[in-house]
Amino acid sequence: MKKSTHLSLKGGLFVIAALLFSVSSWAQQLPYKNPNLSSEERAKDLISRLTLSEKATLMCDISDAVPRLGIKKFNWWSEALHGFANNGNVTVFPEPVGMAASFDDNLVYKIFDAVSDEARAKYNEATKKGLENARFLSLSVWTPNVNIFRDPRWGRGQETYGEDPYLTSRMGVSVVKGLQGPADAKYRKLLACAKHFAVHSGPEWSRHSLNINNLDPRDLWETYLPAFKSLVQKSDVRQVMCAYQRLDDEPCCGNTQLLQRILRDEWGYKYMVVADCGAVSDFYTSHKVSSDAVHAASKGVWAGTDVECQWDNHIYKQLPDAVAKGLITEAEINKHLLNVLIGRFDLGEMDDDALVPWSKIPMSVVNNEEHRKLALDMALKSMTLLQNKNNILPLSKSKKIAVVGPNANDKPMLWGNYNGTPVRTITILDGITSKLSANKVLYEKGCDLVEDKVTESYFPQCSIDGKKGFKVSYWNNKDLKGDVVATQQIVNPIKLTTAGQHEFATGVRLEGFSGKYETEFVAPKTEEIVFKCGATGYFELFVNGESLVTYNNWRTLPSRIPYKVESGKKYKIEIRYAQLNNWEANIEFNLGKEVDVDYSDLLKKLKGVDVVVFVGGLSTLLEGEEMPVSYPGFKGGDRTDIELPAVQRNCLKALKEAGKQVIFVNCSGSAIALIPETESCDAILQAWYGGESGGQAVADVLFGDYNPSGKLPITFYKSVKQLSDFEDYSMKGRTYRYMSDPLFPFGFGLSYTTFAIGNAKLSNPEIKSNQSVELTIPVSNKGKRSGTEIVQVYVRMVNDTDGPLKTLKGFQRVEVAAGKTAQAVINLPYNSFEFFNRNTVKMEVVPGEYEVLYGNSSATKDLKTAKVRIL
Repeated sequence: MKKSTHLSLKGGLFVIAALLFSVSSWAQQLPYKNPNLSSEERAKDLISRLTLSEKATLMCDISDAVPRLGIKKFNWWSEALHGFANNGNVTVFPEPVGMAASFDDNLVYKIFDAVSDEARAKYNEATKKGLENARFLSLSVWTPNVNIFRDPRWGRGQETYGEDPYLTSRMGVSVVKGLQGPADAKYRKLLACAKHFAVHSGPEWSRHSLNINNLDPRDLWETYLPAFKSLVQKSDVRQVMCAYQRLDDEPCCGNTQLLQRILRDEWGYKYMVVADCGAVSDFYTSHKVSSDAVHAASKGVWAGTDVECQWDNHIYKQLPDAVAKGLITEAEINKHLLNVLIGRFDLGEMDDDALVPWSKIPMSVVNNEEHRKLALDMALKSMTLLQNKNNILPLSKSKKIAVVGPNANDKPMLWGNYNGTPVRTITILDGITSKLSANKVLYEKGCDLVEDKVTESYFPQCSIDGKKGFKVSYWNNKDLKGDVVATQQIVNPIKLTTAGQHEFATGVRLEGFSGKYETEFVAPKTEEIVFKCGATGYFELFVNGESLVTYNNWRTLPSRIPYKVESGKKYKIEIRYAQLNNWEANIEFNLGKEVDVDYSDLLKKLKGVDVVVFVGGLSTLLEGEEMPVSYPGFKGGDRTDIELPAVQRNCLKALKEAGKQVIFVNCSGSAIALIPETESCDAILQAWYGGESGGQAVADVLFGDYNPSGKLPITFYKSVKQLSDFEDYSMKGRTYRYMSDPLFPFGFGLSYTTFAIGNAKLSNPEIKSNQSVELTIPVSNKGKRSGTEIVQVYVRMVNDTDGPLKTLKGFQRVEVAAGKTAQAVINLPYNSFEFFNRNTVKMEVVPGEYEVLYGNSSATKDLKTAKVRIL
């Protein structure tokens, strides 16, 4: 009996095992699981197995898992603007506008090849740990920003590669190729994204409702579209992001002219279109072109937007309702989901890691020595010397110098925006100090970035339960409820961050936590004090039970809250904080009274020091994306004027009047009207936001260990009066292509040596269709130092009455030894002579005479002219 039972059980198990093997084998033969098929074939098969609601969720940027088909959760939104963003211990390279100043697209390629390695390594490590695929830790990166930096007031211009379509195209193509990996590889390393399509170049404050209509088609085709076309046709970019605003009455994410006729029909784009976050919901909340979320979802898909991004409550999940109402068909949804799933199969994230070479990239590549060197090399090449009176630079290492200014010892300023957090950062003060003995450097902050007052802190006068400072309680949830997991007493102004995987306190999680900060303050006298605060996450400040400010920011921005206090009165102060979304957590708080800046104390401290390096400019606390910042001259992340903040101008003036030699290191992501500074400063170095090694690069240039070679990728205007209305997208009077009276022109930058550009030899002054002309241009170094010159070639159509004055069509970095001559060889292909033809309403090469201008800046005085005839 026992034996037969045993055999029966064994036979049953055998049958079950055979059935399981059969099912497993069948599953392996399912087309969507077969890595030998094309991504398109696999995607079509997978779509046939999905329900309508599953299809809808896969078209959201946070795509939920479909366990029954083995589909994992996927996030489309990660960032890699100049390093893998919103991640700690990564390499942080210079801000893109600074990279553009290098005119070195080969180095840009190497940098973004390194960035993609770090992104893959971070993703691989998270996967091994079984962590859920989260925002900002994914294989889709929404980079590069190839919008044209048409107006210096735009706070996000720092994210771009400048004001020129050709330079932006060259740089953008290199970014995409570096991120996505070799074109002949089976799998993409990452999926890059060309954004924001199209025309978006500020302002931030009206981007959700602005209608750009009556735009001259010549401006559209010659200025705003070329970089996007180049990325589509020359780099095989796998994502295009549509912008927030309307173009000719239609929101860009619902604009069939942009997303169908131009992008797909004319340019042949065949991959994904993703929406900027909240852009589709803007259809009914801001633009009022849709009645509700269901209509907006169907409108977005019909127009060609394949993936919707939303902070939460994705409206694409309502697509089944749109189908039920007859607003869209399931067949149309299938067509757009196909683009999405092809992208995922191309990444290999649905296949076994053994098949995907990129899955083997280890964490050891992250911020390795090679990547650190790339960061320094680019920072060095980005340094742009604008003024050097009496050759005051380079500085002697034997003299004592003073380092002054709000950006001198500021690490986050160097990181720019859309950034990660590096392992280590070399501030400009650090860099300068490394060049000199300790007794030869004097440091004083001197003044604030923008405020003309300083805060005398009352934090030391706060106490609670007989203890100095703030009592803090933490919970490992977002609601300040349940058991307290940690307490602490903070006795100095609050400044906490999870950047670099730092806990707010031992036992507090890095995400999904909350905290309450409590103290009491007795006013020493009746006066107005200020609360200085900022946070990434939810922040609310109470005083005696009254809520003074509430906000939920995705980055830390400074807030100044004035408050009247009465002598001897006790004030109970409470802050409630919660970490939300997927952002790093940050909180800052101080309180005190403001006193006027008095430069006399600064000048006393600088007695006996002749040379002052003033490190100022702007920072991403002032310019950036849709920021709730309200200082004089700033609005919503943009600027309303373009001068250096008055407090810095006054400090520079005081230093000059005291007889100091002043070297101004200007850190900014945009052009500043520096006319007063050309008078008060002996030298001006434009240092941008230089990344983790920016301070080393500045010091290497100041002391002559590196000969600067950077050139301006943007025009520096004399005054905001040279600009037309910010919301006017006409190019008339904007950028070097349409104005000729700048303070510093596009393409300008000084060296510690002198170069002479000789007469070019043209391979053929007359060319026919699809032929090219090659320029050989002698570059002579007349000085005593070796250096690098950037030779630029511009083209202008003769007798073009309403076109650009000139347009960049070629450039080359040329290293020349002291006293030697080298040759720049620059090829102009046939399409270098392509301009907008109003008669045919398209871009084309028109037979006739063209001027070819070449030299070392866009200024007329720096250019020589040759003629080319198109037959």
